[in-house]
Amino acid sequence: QTNAFIGRPLPARTCSFPIFFLATLPGPSQAPGAPRHLQPLPLSFATFATPFGTSFVSPSSLSLSIGDSDGGSGEKGEMTMGTLGAVLRHPEDLMPLVRLKMAAARIEKQIPSEPHWAFSYTMLTKVSRSFDIVIQQLGLELRNAVCIFYLVLRALDTVEDDTSIPSHIKVPILQSFHQHIYDSTWHFSCGTKDYKVLMDKFHFVSAAFLELGKRYQEAIEDITRRMGAGMAKFICKEVETIEDYDEYCHYVAGLVGLGLSKLFHASELEEPAPDSLSNSMGLFLQKTNIIRDYLEDINEIPKSRMFWPREIWGKYANKLEDFKYEENSKKAVECLNDMVSNALMHAEDCLQYMSALHDPAIFRFCAIPQIMAIGTLALCYNNVEVFRGVVKMRRGLIAQIIDHTRALSDVYCSFFEFAGMLKAKVDKNDPNATLALQRVETIQKACINSGMLSRRRGYVDKGKRRFKSVVTTIVFILLSTLFSVFLKRWLVTDPA
Repeated sequence: QTNAFIGRPLPARTCSFPIFFLATLPGPSQAPGAPRHLQPLPLSFATFATPFGTSFVSPSSLSLSIGDSDGGSGEKGEMTMGTLGAVLRHPEDLMPLVRLKMAAARIEKQIPSEPHWAFSYTMLTKVSRSFDIVIQQLGLELRNAVCIFYLVLRALDTVEDDTSIPSHIKVPILQSFHQHIYDSTWHFSCGTKDYKVLMDKFHFVSAAFLELGKRYQEAIEDITRRMGAGMAKFICKEVETIEDYDEYCHYVAGLVGLGLSKLFHASELEEPAPDSLSNSMGLFLQKTNIIRDYLEDINEIPKSRMFWPREIWGKYANKLEDFKYEENSKKAVECLNDMVSNALMHAEDCLQYMSALHDPAIFRFCAIPQIMAIGTLALCYNNVEVFRGVVKMRRGLIAQIIDHTRALSDVYCSFFEFAGMLKAKVDKNDPNATLALQRVETIQKACINSGMLSRRRGYVDKGKRRFKSVVTTIVFILLSTLFSVFLKRWLVTDPA
């Protein structure tokens, strides 16, 4: 990304907040004298992606170039008035956002030169939303394997999601997709925008796949085969029961968890993980995504996508789409709380999975999405806005989670805190209040029993620190402005 503060005037709506000089600072892991584009990213710029099948936000929405807090426009490299207002309300978000911006800029300089790898990593940034920053934390060999694993499954998902493909054509493609990844000439045109480009030029992905180690190839093929078969099964089958719901989520996300665990083991960086725990890692994220994306899925054209199980929503309405109408708000929220309570059952398994990880990069790769999942569930719980739009964490909070999650103690503290946030929202009159409280208390008990809870500053209640943070932000802005003025005068000074 080029820096928008240099070489052109800022639009009237933006605030000329002079932070560009920070982009020239070396990262904490940069080795002296080495070319910047060859440097590994600082480990503190850990994942904000969704390696187990779910994504929450786009990379551009997490940088200082973002627009309004609700996803409005804003050009790359600019801090709009909406973003500046959000930072002033939450000054503690500022430096994590700056560091995330710097990390994203470095990633663009690390794309390989070989055509098939250049295509793969470029497409990763376009179709993954945020996965590009995730895998840059990994070593080269594992990074390449995870990149191709993601693109293969994204291509498979593109076939499944394209409602214009007749079932009699779609089902055989899904069932045989694992064979096509060995064919460096195969492609299938479907999807739209960047997803269509991925499918039209899938031969590049296959070429990269063929360069992976044998153990990586076998793991990717196995998961692709099983996922394709599962997707084909649900093309002609609706999610009726909770058992169906768990089965569908297993196929589209739990298998991703199993596949990643296989890749981690193939890299010899981790021990084999129990399939049940790997599956829960995927289900926790996938169920969060399904809950949060109710409105988007129900309004899908030409046909609604319905992933909420009838066994749950049928207790509250005659049709799943009824929840989007205001007159059904009470029942909609009750159903929502039922769905969230169901998702929470996987949290303890996730904590157990993460507690067994050894490699710091893999740990961050796995931990941040899980923290964002429980944080998103806490926001969604008892929140009718799920049926009016998309409920998600503010960008600065996500940046903080990325920046601060470095050890297992951070995971336990975050889970404990967000579980407490959800607990505070439980209405005793809700029909599922008892179940929700039981699930939350189970999570918090696991966190307490870890012995790792500390007095680390939290994400939820920052009122006591707000004044100090505001002062710090104002001082930072003033110093940045003075630096910008000084630099500008120095650059235009005539040496003669």
